[in-house]
Amino acid sequence: MADLLSQSMFPTSQLEEADHDGHNETANPTMGEIISRRFSRRGLLKGCLAVSAISATVSPLALLTADEARAAGGSAFTFPEVEAGVDQTHHVADGYDADVLLRWGDPLFADSPEFDPANQSPEAQARQFGYNNDYVGFIPLDGSSEHGLLVVNHEYTNEHLMFPGIVKVVEKADSKDPSKMVKALDIAAADQKRVDIEMAAHGGTIVEIRKVDGKWQVVRDGKMNRRITAMTEMAIHGPAAGHPRLRTKADPTGTRVFGTINNCAGGVTPWGTYVMAEENIHGYFMGTLPANHPEAQNYKRLGLPEGTYAWGQFHERFDVSKEPNEANRFGWLVEVDAMDPTSTPKKRTALGRFKHEGAESIVAKDGRVVFYLGDDERFDYVYKFVTAGTFNPNDRAANMDLLDDGTLYVAKFGEDGSVTWMPLTHGTGPLTEANGFKSQADVLIEARRAGDLLEATKMDRPEDIQPNGTNGRVYVMLTNNTKRKDDQIDAANPRAKNAFGHLIEIAEENGDFAATKGTWEILLKCGDPSVAEVGATFSTETTKNGWFGMPDNCSVDADGRLWVATDGNSPSGTGRTDGLWAVDTAGAARGTSKLFFRVPVGAEMCGPLMLPDLKTAFVAVQHPGDGGDDWEGFGRLSYYEDLSTRWPDFKDSMPVRPSVVAITRQDGGKIGV
Repeated sequence: MADLLSQSMFPTSQLEEADHDGHNETANPTMGEIISRRFSRRGLLKGCLAVSAISATVSPLALLTADEARAAGGSAFTFPEVEAGVDQTHHVADGYDADVLLRWGDPLFADSPEFDPANQSPEAQARQFGYNNDYVGFIPLDGSSEHGLLVVNHEYTNEHLMFPGIVKVVEKADSKDPSKMVKALDIAAADQKRVDIEMAAHGGTIVEIRKVDGKWQVVRDGKMNRRITAMTEMAIHGPAAGHPRLRTKADPTGTRVFGTINNCAGGVTPWGTYVMAEENIHGYFMGTLPANHPEAQNYKRLGLPEGTYAWGQFHERFDVSKEPNEANRFGWLVEVDAMDPTSTPKKRTALGRFKHEGAESIVAKDGRVVFYLGDDERFDYVYKFVTAGTFNPNDRAANMDLLDDGTLYVAKFGEDGSVTWMPLTHGTGPLTEANGFKSQADVLIEARRAGDLLEATKMDRPEDIQPNGTNGRVYVMLTNNTKRKDDQIDAANPRAKNAFGHLIEIAEENGDFAATKGTWEILLKCGDPSVAEVGATFSTETTKNGWFGMPDNCSVDADGRLWVATDGNSPSGTGRTDGLWAVDTAGAARGTSKLFFRVPVGAEMCGPLMLPDLKTAFVAVQHPGDGGDDWEGFGRLSYYEDLSTRWPDFKDSMPVRPSVVAITRQDGGKIGV
């Protein structure tokens, strides 16, 4: 049967739209309720908290007087701001070049075929740059910021933008009001070739790049170039490896699995490996389980099987009625030794199973390595993982299995501004056999349910989480939560039906990222500050172009400056596309935001990455052209034959192509200054 895909007001991934109300049915307090209780007890004075009431819990930078703040300096960013808006192409600040480096379908190897969108094949796609680039990382070669390996995730595929001849526009009843008819895209039923192309377009890319005469180039014969797909063989490591709940007919050992899917966020470890996060896995599985099946409640908590993709029609492992344990083999973090193209990627089960968003790490004071992890769904949790062993900067081999042993924590945000990291350790508190956890493997397989029982704080879609080694803070991107009810908040706090999201700043106790306690505060509440009922808290120095909504990915550069990428801005929603904003976190300019780069219509801003020398920024433009019906420049549904943009090639023979863009200053200087 054909799939019907209607494009929503906010052009986001099909799988994010499928989240609906979230799958956390516990009574644990939400972040909004915590914020409400905390600040309503302390009192609010014209939008600013009384210093005497909060001096023990917030950043000293937030407590500077005006004179002290001015003495601390103005904005850390001095580039000329981009004008917010919507059109068919990308825009970067004056004085900068934004060059497309890699496009979907670009050859990656000396023997790769050239991209031919009308004659795609799984074999060709497996040798070409994948679809919907998201996380971007860089591993220097010989310590250079001008030569290294670019590592890029390929999160998911948009059939209606990828394949010719499979879509037609139809009318159907509006799901919200069946008496009304709306236009939708009718996508032809999948065949195995199309499915196998999609599987080859997922995963990740490792490719050597080099800066030549100020411009970046792909090294097509690079010895470490590699494509990882949904069919790449991987090993399962850590406490859940070999567990009966991970065993299948194809793998009775529970230690080998084919592929990684929905790779959204990621990271590069201190020892130079590439980490890929598996996020919205629910959409890849179809079929039904009996209500009394041992995995039924586990899968319900993750919202699977959801059946967005037709893979299970041709690969029975994605049909839970035929292979009920396969879904337990996804939802993990995958570590890849990018320096060895023959190495087997490893799914590291010690870091838990959920819809992973964020996989950034930092070395703590005692040498242990800390990973900050978000679970990207409405009303789900913030986590961190602390390795048991310590990082050895002089022996890379000694670090290669650090991620198999450590403690996974889930966050509880207190009303008093405290944050407590609670261990998800078998035998601790309610995490016992009496509650269905027979081992640590069970705790990790069902990390969400373990967090439920520990009464972790329900958050508004935790996405990227970035530790800042310069100031000791941690930044949490909370994208939005339109399902928050009116009775969960008050006027002083993040909003009911929170469409715009907010940023939380965490200060770990004594500046130790491995600490189990810390404090938190709101850095920003997002949205248009000129609309009073929105309740945004950007500084008054933020211009009409500088505010944003829906924070998603972020990056902290070598100078400790925060860059925020967004997902969900739209012509009819915010009057602007998504983009990359520079956000001040210190001094008099704290809370000021400036637009640096904006994407074409329908696209999401992913990445971003600032190289250590600060002379290049890489950004990933994802699903351009996935929308445009609410933009007066187009005004209808967008699909392969009738696209709202043909970025970046702008050729009638080429579809829209997700791409990685390299941004440099025309004078060769540092980005943003």
